[in-house]
Amino acid sequence: MDNVNENNRIEISGRIESDCVFSHKIYGEGFYNFNIAVKRLSGSEDIIPITVSERLFDKGDILVGRNVKIEGQVRSYNNCTGPKSKLIISVFARELFYDNGENDNKIEINGFICREPVYRVTPMGREITDLLVAVNRAYNKSDYIPCIVWGRNARFAGRLAVGDNIKITGRIQSRKYQKKTQDGIEEKTAYEISVSRIEKVSTADNVE
Repeated sequence: MDNVNENNRIEISGRIESDCVFSHKIYGEGFYNFNIAVKRLSGSEDIIPITVSERLFDKGDILVGRNVKIEGQVRSYNNCTGPKSKLIISVFARELFYDNGENDNKIEINGFICREPVYRVTPMGREITDLLVAVNRAYNKSDYIPCIVWGRNARFAGRLAVGDNIKITGRIQSRKYQKKTQDGIEEKTAYEISVSRIEKVSTADNVE
């Protein structure tokens, strides 16, 4: 596996929650979207969007209720169809397997902080830091991945600076929130990496 792919790796297993629908086509290759439900240790579920090439599956095999395992990357793109651009997050499948009973949800990324970290303490006294991490991809592209860091790791992350190279291990999660619009209150879903381990990559580590 090349170094670019090593910068962004995810393994995730879950139950198919939605029908497979066509998304787009690039150089004659069609891509489809569907959602999977991934269990947390608490028993609750994250609903995660998957993007997969038509070359990896037969459409009739993507059945609601069926278990799948995905190996791939977390990808992002800007949706500019509305009045404001919106960062869209999904899991891009490189491999897809069926009937897997495991409960996987692990991501490893190596990237650069591209927005000032936001450290805060909740009313309950919980420390949290929000990060936006740019991860290099092939053809001079980058994915921008929101991350949330907890506890003593949040304190460490809050002292980092834009441009710092970091390695992160965690899991992808979905989070419901409410946003006030002209038409009232709208419920939305955010996707982010819940960080379990974070480290700063030293300059020496980057020397080949």
